[in-house]
Amino acid sequence: MTPVSVVTGFLGSGKTTLIGRILRTPGYARTAVIVNEFGEIGLDHDLIASSDETLLALTTGCLCCAVRGDLVETLIGLHLRREAGEIAYDRVLIETSGLADPAPILHALMMDRGLTGSYRIDSVVTVVDAVHGEATLDRHIEARRQVALADRLVISKTDQTDGDGPRVRLNAVNPSADMMIAADVTPDLLFAPADPAARALRLTHLPDLPVPSPFATGQHTDGIETFALHCDTPLPALALTLLLQALTEHCGDRLLRVKGLVDIAEMPGQPAVIHGVQHVFAEPVFLDAWPSDDRSTRIVFIARAIPRHFPARLLAAIEEEVRDADG
Repeated sequence: MTPVSVVTGFLGSGKTTLIGRILRTPGYARTAVIVNEFGEIGLDHDLIASSDETLLALTTGCLCCAVRGDLVETLIGLHLRREAGEIAYDRVLIETSGLADPAPILHALMMDRGLTGSYRIDSVVTVVDAVHGEATLDRHIEARRQVALADRLVISKTDQTDGDGPRVRLNAVNPSADMMIAADVTPDLLFAPADPAARALRLTHLPDLPVPSPFATGQHTDGIETFALHCDTPLPALALTLLLQALTEHCGDRLLRVKGLVDIAEMPGQPAVIHGVQHVFAEPVFLDAWPSDDRSTRIVFIARAIPRHFPARLLAAIEEEVRDADG
């Protein structure tokens, strides 16, 4: 049977970074990666691959399957395509949305008759941000369930904080999980088969949350929602800098995740990739070229109690001020 590993973790915890490093490791090229995102635009897909509508061919030699409907149907479809000789893979890696409860995914893999004869769960890996991890566990039941279900807990961003980070809190939520630092993790260690009996026991002792269907993203705690900012004209670099500063100052911890591709006027043809979690934004990274034919600015926000129109109106005001100053 084909081994399946599930990588979960709250928004901005570093799942995609960890997975990208794994897929570049020799011996992991024949991996089918199933990705689902809580958002209006699949930016991660746009940044890592070129594709047909649903199956992406990654530069690492792996496959990436964009879930557009039911996870069970996606896995069955992959298996049938491999049996027909259309694609080839040795293992499956499922990256959940940062807001996903992984329990329905595990239930499907353990109980669905269409899957149990073809796939087996090897490990459930939860990535936890050392900077924001404890506060996230306090605020979000989804994060606590992600930790409670893990076979292995991977602590990321330890270079950005002192002390033990969230170790004590993680051990309280899930004392039976293996705990490791992201920088020290190897794929063989991360995805070694875990004890299925211990995993089944964890499923029966989860923090209370209504269980949705696999990959459902419509209902979450604390009024979390996603929306996107689109712009068809290039932005002055100063406007982007001021926008990110203003969002940090005015939105703070309500800004759960921001990621985007930005068309900068001073850097034609080299879009800026931006990433932010709450008060922290990474330095923009400039790509050598646009990854697709869509060359518009697209910024996805996952936020709590922020009006959907606020970022667009804020940007419009900043852009007007910058252009007036230049004029």
